[in-house]
Amino acid sequence: MARLDLSKTAAEPYANFLQADAAIQEGPLDATVRELVKLRVSQINGCVFCVDKHSREALELGEDQDRLLQLPVWQESELFDERERAALTYAEAATRREHITDELWDSLRAAFPDEAELGHLVAQVALINAFNLIAMPLEKRPPRR
Repeated sequence: MARLDLSKTAAEPYANFLQADAAIQEGPLDATVRELVKLRVSQINGCVFCVDKHSREALELGEDQDRLLQLPVWQESELFDERERAALTYAEAATRREHITDELWDSLRAAFPDEAELGHLVAQVALINAFNLIAMPLEKRPPRR
């Protein structure tokens, strides 16, 4: 059981996080990229609840199990395309609070020329980090299956 139920103790702010998540899901960001980013950021942050949740959601959306198994070492894998690589590079750098160089940003813009999709990617990376920062200190755990 989690330490605190934010949906009850901070209902309005938590509802706004969920509303932002829904807006990103309805936006132009490719669903595969969106799920890979959520899962990879959660892996980096060590959020067991979010890793479980987003792995399962990716599988439900038709993601290939081999790609999910290779996601922690995506740089060495041949299973990810250039757009996914650009998104994952950005997501990892932003999550680790690294400087986003002009070179990294230019490669991201080249992979995501639609500014709305790019904006949704930036928002997704920020939001999944926020969800990780909620789930981890509250010790949210996935259900045992």
